Amino acid sequence: MIIKYSQIRLDHRVILGLIRAHASVLDLGCGGGELLYLLIKEKNVRGQGIEIDEQEIYKCVAKGLNVFHGDIDSGLSEYKDKSFDYIILNQSLQQVNHLENVLKDALRAGKKVIVGFPNFAYYKGRLQIFFQGKTPVTGSLPYQWYETPNLHFLSISDFISYCRLKKIKIEQSFYLNERRKIILFPNLFAQAGIFLISGEKNQPEKI
Repeated sequence: MIIKYSQIRLDHRVILGLIRAHASVLDLGCGGGELLYLLIKEKNVRGQGIEIDEQEIYKCVAKGLNVFHGDIDSGLSEYKDKSFDYIILNQSLQQVNHLENVLKDALRAGKKVIVGFPNFAYYKGRLQIFFQGKTPVTGSLPYQWYETPNLHFLSISDFISYCRLKKIKIEQSFYLNERRKIILFPNLFAQAGIFLISGEKNQPEKI
């Protein structure tokens, strides 16, 4: 199947650009395997996935992907230190019960970790809370409060502060809305953040 660049989701394009060709990749919470399939086709990576939803696993199998049924909250104890060049947590970190343990284990088992999550401080969400007094629903947060899979409601600034506190190195960061990258005031105007991190002490970054 030919993949047209213009049809690729913006966050997937960013992650595609972060990963070198022929790398080993573990995608945690890989869903139906769209990103993993893209990486294998475009970067010839050695890719694996872990997903808890059986219906999503069927979609991965249909794509010919190597995906295991598992709960990433249970950890990555079966993988040795630095088993993968990259571990991906895209739109999945905010959905785990034990965020800190999952992230720590990913940094142990991966040389680099890519984290992507919706920005809960996005201005449209703020306006909905202020004017409507209701849990916000936006393009990056499309769920009603009673059906959302999100357990942690973090902002871009929250994640940067967390990395500083835990001495996690932020190597690259990207801030996105539905169509383009955001440069100015990303904690206010970006719908999502993507970070390339490693387990080394970082210099403070300000937003």
